[in-house]
This record gives sequence, structure tokens and C-alpha cells, in this order.
Amino acid sequence: MTPKGITEQRRADDSALPAPLTRSRVDGATATPGGAAGLTNARSRIVGDRTGLLADIVVALVRSARATRTALGRAAHGIADVVTPLGWAMAVVAPLALLAGYALGWLELVVIGFASVILLAVATIYLIGRTTVTIEIETPIDHVVVGDPAAGTIVVRNPASRRVLGTQIEIPVGDGVVAVATPSIAGGGSFEHRFDVPSSRRGIVSIGPVRSVRADPLGLVRRDIVWEGARELYVHPRTVRLPSTSTGLIRDLEGKPTRDLTNSDVSFHALREYVPGDERRYIHWKSTAKTGTHMVRQFEQTRRSRLVVALSLSTGDYADVGEFEMAVSAAASLGLRAIRDARDVAVVVGDVTPAFAKRKVLGITSLPAASPRRLLDSLSGVEREESALGMLDTAALAADSVPGISVAFLVCGSTPTVGELRAASVHFALDVEVVAVVCDPEASPGLRRIAGLTVLTIGYLDDLQRSLSRSAAA
Repeated sequence: MTPKGITEQRRADDSALPAPLTRSRVDGATATPGGAAGLTNARSRIVGDRTGLLADIVVALVRSARATRTALGRAAHGIADVVTPLGWAMAVVAPLALLAGYALGWLELVVIGFASVILLAVATIYLIGRTTVTIEIETPIDHVVVGDPAAGTIVVRNPASRRVLGTQIEIPVGDGVVAVATPSIAGGGSFEHRFDVPSSRRGIVSIGPVRSVRADPLGLVRRDIVWEGARELYVHPRTVRLPSTSTGLIRDLEGKPTRDLTNSDVSFHALREYVPGDERRYIHWKSTAKTGTHMVRQFEQTRRSRLVVALSLSTGDYADVGEFEMAVSAAASLGLRAIRDARDVAVVVGDVTPAFAKRKVLGITSLPAASPRRLLDSLSGVEREESALGMLDTAALAADSVPGISVAFLVCGSTPTVGELRAASVHFALDVEVVAVVCDPEASPGLRRIAGLTVLTIGYLDDLQRSLSRSAAA
């Protein structure tokens, strides 16, 4: 075949091949020019790749239906938020009464139906308009001692130039609600109302957030506006001021020498011969000159006292709530005395096992004790728990977790026996002074020592001060 014939044959073969498709990307889908094949969006799910007037009408109807459904959903949600159960009952009664009245010819039902409609219409008027006032809570103090009076002030201001009608304000205070009806307030004016905060029991009292309520007199509709600015009032446990002399119960609070020997400290013990590695500054030259052998000073090691106050939160360690409150006050008093004396102190409580946990949680929580305020704030929130660790486990974990303990106070109620307290004390090292503070209003106060354990029984909180003072004087 000639070259010319070969060229013509190739051209014929190429013309027989299909023309390549040009592909482009449209919104992440592959589409061919001039078509919607492969497009995946809401339109394609409704009408596929159809075009034309009918497809556009179907798409427009679906879009309108979706917009209407969204608007109706928002309206229903808004109505559900403002209509009370009584209002819903009235809305059901009105059409039923009208239908039954006209069907049965009962004038009374017709009157009831129209009256219900009128009441609903009048109630709706109370929701018209916006709230232009501003509401704030003012608390002059954020902590009190249990039993001391506490109060807050609600301040309603009208920044607008026109007078506003009165409104109903609800202030959640602890487990209750304080309701305040504000009068009409002139433009630029304000209204203040003082309310009491319960402080008869130790705890953390939540105040707010404030709700302003717009409702009709019958309670058919109600719209609440929640204002920011919640507050907390810490109701501290009652404490007694323990004098520093009461720390005489603790053997080494003032750096009393121990039996541990060291080469550098402040309490001189004896002289010994120099060995390689000793510091030259501790060589006693007078003794060296007399003996002809280098002699160095040896000291008894002193240490800074570290106190641990272990408070049991287990319900089983207390006979009633009164014993627990006394125990919290005793732990707070001991911790405050240590903080004021600039001692290292750790106040620990046992952890609580969750209700549906598979096994007991073995752990303790160290409460903030950097300052008296932080310690009292943290003790305001502790509560008895049935699944909290008892005194035995709490003492064992404290002995393992807190280093350098010199004195340990185990604070509990009257339920633990002396044997259980003794078992809790053996977890500490032999040179640790362990004092069990037993809170028992039914027992006579006293102090006794049992095999390395000091048991201090108090019937009132003031007994803690008197007992420790007597032990210090002894």
C-alpha cells in the first residue's frame, strides 16, 4: 500500500472512534455540558435531571412547603413557650364548647365558648411589646457564717424616656423562689427591693438568674426573660478560735529535734571523727587540736511540722446531721489554726463512688487550704454521702498520699468504735501523732490515749478549744 493509502486508512479509523466527553466539576459533582447527569442536590432528589416549566413548578412548591413548615415549627415552638397548661385547656374548651353549643342548641355552652375566646384574646395582649428595663442583683457580701443574716438587693432600672408598666420578677434563691411585683417606673427611674437569703444551714446558696415574667392575671399565658448575673453566697461553718498554746499537743510543731541524725541542722548532738565527704565547715577545730584527729559536729535533724486533717464524709460514720456539722466545724477550726500559724496543712476528704460504678472509688480530695477564705469556701460545699469512703479508707489514703506528715487529725462522728479508730491510726508512721476527734453530742467531753492514739471526744464545738488548751497546759 502506498503511503497515501496508509494515511487515508488512519483517518478513516479515527473517524470511527467516539468523540471524547469534556467533563467539568459543578458543586463537587461530575456533570456533562448542558445537562444535570450526576448532580446530587435537593433539586435532583426531587425532579432528577428533568428541566422545564413543570419541574420548576414542582421545585417551587417543595421549597414553599419547606419554608412554611419551618415557619410553623418556629411559631408552634414560640406558642408552646408562652402558653401555660391552663391556657392549652382553655384553647381546647373554646372550640369544643362552641361546636357543641351550636349543635345541641345549648346557649350556656356558646357563652362559655365565646368567653374562653375573649379571655384568650385578652391574655394575648399582655404579651405584646418589649421589655425595656434592666435588672441586676446586688449582694453586698458573698460569704457569711452559718446563722448570720444575709440579704441581697434586686435593682430594676428604666433607661427609656417613657414610663413602663410594672412587671413580675422571680428570683431563685437556693431551693425557693422570691417573687417581687415591681410598680410602674418612670423614664430614667429605678426600683430597689431587698430580699433575705437563707443562711441557717451551711452550704453554697445560688441566687439567680433573675426571671422577669409577663403574664395575664388568670395565668393563661406566660413569657419569661432570663437575665444574666447569678450570684453565689457561701455559708461558712461555725468555727472556734484555737489559741496557739493548744498546739502543745503536737510534739514537734516548734521544730523539736527528732532522733534522726544529720550532718547539717541547727540542733547540736555530738562530735564524731571526720570521714571523707564531710564538709570542712563543720570541723570542730578545738576538739581537733586536743585529740589530734579531725572532729566534725553532728546534729539532730529537725523538721517543719505538716498537719493533716482527714474529714470523713461517709454517712455511716455519723449518727445524724448534727454530728456531721460539728465535724465540719471542728475540721475548719483545726485548719484555720494551722493556716494562721503558717503551718503546712492538708485538709482531705474521701471521694464518693458514683451510683452505678462497678467498683469502689479509692481516692481522696485535698481541699484548697492556701488561705482561710479558700478553706472555708471549700468546706461550705461538702456533704454527707452514703457511698463516700469511711474513716479507715480515708486515713489509709491520706497516710500514703501526703508526704512528711507529723500530726494527723481524724475527724468523724460517734459511730466508729475505738478499735476502728485504732486501725485507722496504724496506717501512719510511728513518729506521727494521731489524734481522733470524735463528735458526739451525747457523750461527755474528754481526752484519752490508747496505744499511740489520742482520742478527743467533744460534745460541743467549744469543747475542742477547752480540751486542746488543757492538753497543752498539761
